[in-house]
Amino acid sequence: MFYVFSLLPTATKTEAQAQEIVMPLSAGIIHQVDVLFQDGCDHETFVRIFDSNHQLWPTNREEKMRGNATVISFREFYELKSGDSMLTAKIWNSLTEDWAEVIIQIGLLPKKIIQPLSFDELLAAAAGI
Repeated sequence: MFYVFSLLPTATKTEAQAQEIVMPLSAGIIHQVDVLFQDGCDHETFVRIFDSNHQLWPTNREEKMRGNATVISFREFYELKSGDSMLTAKIWNSLTEDWAEVIIQIGLLPKKIIQPLSFDELLAAAAGI
């Protein structure tokens, strides 16, 4: 499954005024994350992605993703459980005009596809059981 979310932010100036994208997903493993900063973001549009109050990306707290005509793309292995599969992106910028859309794309697959065997099953297979 591949999810796409986007936001055309307005001038919000501070993180306290950040706009939010609520991203409902299905249960499974997030294996790919892309954050596209359109030309015109000028490294002045900022993104943080959260699971509840826990900042997922970027991993180092209090930092934020930013760019201009850039895709920040990375592999991941983050499990979302059934009934607890909603992430939130907080987006803000310091631009005064000509805002550019930010696009977040998330690749998600069932755990059985990403990890067909559990650790115990792998051990049993290696031991010939």
